[in-house]
Amino acid sequence: MAAPEKETVKSELPDPKEVAKTYAEVAQRASKLLADHIQKQVKKGLNTPSDELGIAQAFMDMMGKLLANPYRLAQAQMNLVWDYFSLWQHSVMRFTGMGGSPVVSPAKDDKRFKDEEWQEHFLFDFMKQSYLIAARHIHDTVSSVDGLDDQSQKKVNFYTRQYIDALSPSNFAMTNPEVFRETVKSHGQNLIKGLNNLLRDVEDGGGNLRVKMTDTTAFELGKNVATTPGKVVFQTDMMQLLQYTPSTDKAYKRPMLIVPPWINKFYILDLREKNSYIKWCVDQGHTVFVISWVNPDERLAEKSFDSYLLEGTLAAVDAIVEQTGAKEINAAGYCLGGTLLATTLAYMAGKRDKRIASGTFFTTMTDFADPGELGVFIDEGQVSSLEKKMFERGYLEGSEMAGTFNMLRANDLIWSFVVNNYLMGKDPFPFDLLYWNSDSTRMPAKMHSFYLRNMYMKNLLKEPGGIEVGGVPIDLGKIKVPTYFISTIEDHIAPWKSTYSGARNFGGAVRFVLGGSGHIAGIVNPPAANKYGFWTHTGAKLPDTADEFFTSAEQHPGSWWTDWQAWLEGQDASKVPARDPVKGNLKVLEDAPGSYVKTRLDAKKAA
Repeated sequence: MAAPEKETVKSELPDPKEVAKTYAEVAQRASKLLADHIQKQVKKGLNTPSDELGIAQAFMDMMGKLLANPYRLAQAQMNLVWDYFSLWQHSVMRFTGMGGSPVVSPAKDDKRFKDEEWQEHFLFDFMKQSYLIAARHIHDTVSSVDGLDDQSQKKVNFYTRQYIDALSPSNFAMTNPEVFRETVKSHGQNLIKGLNNLLRDVEDGGGNLRVKMTDTTAFELGKNVATTPGKVVFQTDMMQLLQYTPSTDKAYKRPMLIVPPWINKFYILDLREKNSYIKWCVDQGHTVFVISWVNPDERLAEKSFDSYLLEGTLAAVDAIVEQTGAKEINAAGYCLGGTLLATTLAYMAGKRDKRIASGTFFTTMTDFADPGELGVFIDEGQVSSLEKKMFERGYLEGSEMAGTFNMLRANDLIWSFVVNNYLMGKDPFPFDLLYWNSDSTRMPAKMHSFYLRNMYMKNLLKEPGGIEVGGVPIDLGKIKVPTYFISTIEDHIAPWKSTYSGARNFGGAVRFVLGGSGHIAGIVNPPAANKYGFWTHTGAKLPDTADEFFTSAEQHPGSWWTDWQAWLEGQDASKVPARDPVKGNLKVLEDAPGSYVKTRLDAKKAA
């Protein structure tokens, strides 16, 4: 019996030759990357470290204010010591077999500590609670410093959270029970494969780490994402206009235009058939058009916010009217696309152009007084530094903006993939939403500078005549068409209370709906899923504040899509024969999803 046992043990051990070969390959690739990086730095020359984001200055100010109040600092330290004493007491009780409630527990939605051993194993439970105690006290101490200006306080809070998240025991091989088990089980092969994954991501990022979130090879536009049938019927330097093939015999008289943001591609609204907002609208009988924005390069550096309106939304309206013969259309805008749509409606009101008969806004800000945590990245110093980089190359790189958004939810969008890819040694799971999230788009320097300064920094869009577009003063109060605002309660990009404040600046009848979940999931929420729910207000006039709205709002189960459909049908329910894009007045250029959406940046070539 002994021989088979030895044979079994031997078969479980990795082949030493394979291990040596793997290590050699990793060492060779790592050496090449290091050499290339050094050569690039030599060519660039040595740069003096700078604090472009103002982080160091903010923390220096915070420490100065904190040390000026030694009593409060001592009190915070004593509270920390007391909690650690309680943890030791709890741990000793557990070690001796006695029960007891934990001193601190992770939030219910904290996925970092979902493995059972974080609760069941004495040592891992101790590390978890020790970390959570320290994290809470550090954050509470730095977030309540007297005398610190608002912008510095926001930076301190945000970057302290980044620091705390990075130091979580879940992010290290020897203190994460799941990684520890896998390391023992695979004899360390997970860490070797993880290092290979790390080197791959650095190579793909041209020397910068670009964490891979999903298997991008599992998706192909027009094949398993962005599959709703349609045609490209019009294009400019800024966009292509897609019209979708009808699935009903009759269609609503008013065609529908969707204006997506130009930070990512439009197909967030057309990922798969079962959760495609575009497909659902087509099936309801809408003649759906959507703008597919170009991925600009240095040739479009001088394209401005005016260009996105005049050559984007307004050109799309012209094309839809010509294609269908309709005199009125409905329009919907998502996030930044909604901000552009609001500006377009105000522009058209100034021109007495009534072709857009209603406006729908998905998670759209038009009042930027409180932009949430995005405000951390927007002040004079940071915007000036960003402008310098943008104007040198003509655009803002999409991956830079994506990195900013990922930091807002670092545990979900950064550290979870670090653990999966580099510590567990696994390949990222194919996920259509994360495929889209990685498909970022550049932004012309001139346009983005205007947007940051006039919207975020000066908050001029909400001021009558605060900005001009195409020589027309923009006044949201002149928008008299009925509008529908859908925001989401957990939105970290367009905080719903800010979108509510902006909705009250419109001059027409406004229906404001608050959906469950966040910026994406709360919008891409098909009725068949029966998830999240939404809140509505039944009064004729919106309450003065968002808090008053929520207090008096009525909650409904399911998706806001059906509520929106009923609202839109209430504007005009008349129908006409369905409109096939190939039978319209415009020439079909190509099949949907079009060529603009398929233009992706090749990171290796760019590097």
